[in-house]
Amino acid sequence: MSIPSGRVRRPHEDEMRRRASASPLTWSFAPYVIVSVAHVILLATASPLAGPTKLLLMPLLAIPVAIAASRLRPRSAMVLLLAALLFSWLGDSAGTLFPTVPELPLMLGFFGIAHLAYIALFARHLAQRSFPWWALVYAAWWIGMLLALGPHTGGLLIAVAVYGLVLAGTAAFSARCHPLIATGGAFFLASDTILAFRLFLPDSLPAWSSPTIMLTYTLGQGLIVAGALFVLRKRGVA
Repeated sequence: MSIPSGRVRRPHEDEMRRRASASPLTWSFAPYVIVSVAHVILLATASPLAGPTKLLLMPLLAIPVAIAASRLRPRSAMVLLLAALLFSWLGDSAGTLFPTVPELPLMLGFFGIAHLAYIALFARHLAQRSFPWWALVYAAWWIGMLLALGPHTGGLLIAVAVYGLVLAGTAAFSARCHPLIATGGAFFLASDTILAFRLFLPDSLPAWSSPTIMLTYTLGQGLIVAGALFVLRKRGVA
């Protein structure tokens, strides 16, 4: 019996290589986590630094995507992920970058595009199962939000209804994906739900609702990106 001249790679060596390559990626989320926590605290204390730190969030969340870029497959998934982060940043920055344009419609437009990018990413590249039965709660959420907020939206009713449908779609499609992504989609929807009440029924919410919006928003975005990178990197090194 002859001994192969080439070195046989053992399964445990593959696992060690994966863990070693994952370490820098894990640490690359640290700036985003630190600034997210700082932003929520600054917002809760009404600090003037809350605004500038908000503009840093999505660029910092793009760092792990950039670090993992060479291992992400397919490339179109990375494009969709970066597009979602870019338009999320534009939504966060709408009032700062475009001070002469009405902020709310512009913000809805940018975030609407971001959500459509997420839906395409989930449906085309990250779905692991069919829609679970409990995803019907997102349809009920949309109907409930229209009933609660519709009378207070004025001329924005149609825009809010369409935007709400996109939000519910993002959460529903995330439910087909890795649990990290599904959890992130739920947090993202929770953030938008509180924000909607703050915009159209401001007297119905306490003062701490503003930092809660950003807490759930940063959690949602972070978990979605972490879950997406986990799935796409695993596919790329398989």
